[in-house]
Amino acid sequence: MNNIAIIGSGPTGIYTAHYLIERHAAQSITIFESQDEAGKGTPYHQDWNDKSMLSNIASIEIPPVTQTLVEWLSERSEMELAWLGIAAGTIDERAFYPRVVLGEYFKAQLAALVELASKYGCELRVKSRHQVLDVEVTDADLRVSVRGSDGVVCNLAFTHVVMATGHAWPKKTEIRPGYFLSPWPATALKTIGNYHVGIRGASLTAIDALVALATARGTFQRDMENELHYFTEPGTEGFHVTMMSRKGVIPEADFYYPIPYEPLQFYSEQAIERLVKNTPPAYLLDETFALFKQELEACDPEYAQKIRLAGLSLEVFYQSYFREREEADTFAWAQRNLAQARKNTQDTHTVPWRYAILRMQEPIARIVPHLLAEDYLRFGRYFKALFVDMYATVPHESIERLLALQRAGKLDVLKIGEDYTLDTHTPEGGATLSFDGKTQHFPAFIEATGQRQLSPHEFPFPTLFKQGIVHEATLHTRGMKPLRLRGIALDASFHPDSEIPMASRLYCLNLPFILGQYPFAQGITSSHDMGKTVAEAILQDGFSTDYGTMQTAVTA
Repeated sequence: MNNIAIIGSGPTGIYTAHYLIERHAAQSITIFESQDEAGKGTPYHQDWNDKSMLSNIASIEIPPVTQTLVEWLSERSEMELAWLGIAAGTIDERAFYPRVVLGEYFKAQLAALVELASKYGCELRVKSRHQVLDVEVTDADLRVSVRGSDGVVCNLAFTHVVMATGHAWPKKTEIRPGYFLSPWPATALKTIGNYHVGIRGASLTAIDALVALATARGTFQRDMENELHYFTEPGTEGFHVTMMSRKGVIPEADFYYPIPYEPLQFYSEQAIERLVKNTPPAYLLDETFALFKQELEACDPEYAQKIRLAGLSLEVFYQSYFREREEADTFAWAQRNLAQARKNTQDTHTVPWRYAILRMQEPIARIVPHLLAEDYLRFGRYFKALFVDMYATVPHESIERLLALQRAGKLDVLKIGEDYTLDTHTPEGGATLSFDGKTQHFPAFIEATGQRQLSPHEFPFPTLFKQGIVHEATLHTRGMKPLRLRGIALDASFHPDSEIPMASRLYCLNLPFILGQYPFAQGITSSHDMGKTVAEAILQDGFSTDYGTMQTAVTA
């Protein structure tokens, strides 16, 4: 029988199990989760997030498991909804909900999957408080070493192993006095006093950190005109936050567009696959950008003419895309953008060029493993940034909160460019920023630039690294030595690049180790797509065997 282990019970593990069960690709699935509660995933767990932190994915965009998020919320009692921070009667498929709501939803969906598996003749076991210590590939099977909740270590054999451990945040958040290597868990930020705090980053991660700080020192309230304001508590007068980034811009407000996506005319997955197959690597990026321009002009000819798109290189288009926002006052731009996004949502009006760029993000990921190193760097700096800016728009309420904090005199945004230094080893703690001939000290400083890529020697299962199954991904260059990407080398089905036969039944969806080759792998929709890819690969493998699970228990 196909006896499958999934390491990690967050959305990626859940979607993988769902497809395996529905496609009858397994007779036995065991999901291992190190935390006390299975199904929530770090980005949505109440122990890691403040209840005020919003997700940046609308309900309608979340691929359903056994039911949609709206269906699940509609079954909750008023008391449950109140605990989740949702007013009865406000449930809507276009709404954005707190992160912890999504955690509760996925936890419930995992429980429902256990029942669905039984219906389809598959045994699904969920093992919370079970820490996977190691994974080993043998000639006959895949061995997983697990420490159970009772402290006993078991060595288990599986036909397939899916590693889906999600985000990897540092074990210690405040690594030096006043210097926080990440904003997670949010509770760690409560030790910060009422003084000037620096946050490096301007995405939703940075906004999450900002909101956690603000709600610990005051409240957001709406007036009679429904405008949001921020009021501080007594004794917090010294509290102030500076968010900083190279461009000094903040995310734009989520914009209205049809879901599911409407098809593109020229720029499809099939078209990108043809480019990969028929275009020499040295020309692949520029040919892809040419196709991008063709699609953008077809979707919005007025916009294309306005920016003179036909004559723009990738680099010049990138500069043109951000120039107006960079030159404008950050908060005045945010106010105008929010007003326009609200009106478009009310009118169900889609801005064609925005929608076109958003839809082109998924197919372009296919070119990344085939680029030469020089073009990979161009892609990351100029092309990827466009798509990230487009899909990283944030809920309208997040923009409202930023504006409320700025009006209250508690927030400013700083453009630091490329040429700056940050000293995080100051005797007084925190960090000192130096740029443009000036220095500024922050008694507390938070790194909030999101998940960083990790190298193979940091992989959580050391035997795979020792066996050479997990090794660094590289890209070829024009006569230079290969570029090391960090992360690990994977194929299109997320198998580690290895000549060991049984390694083909191993799948890596561990986020920090796949971002080099799969730069758009973050988010719930990516979790869904990766889970589907892996489930289909297991189904195609068609592997079966007569042995059951081998288990050897030893004292931890």
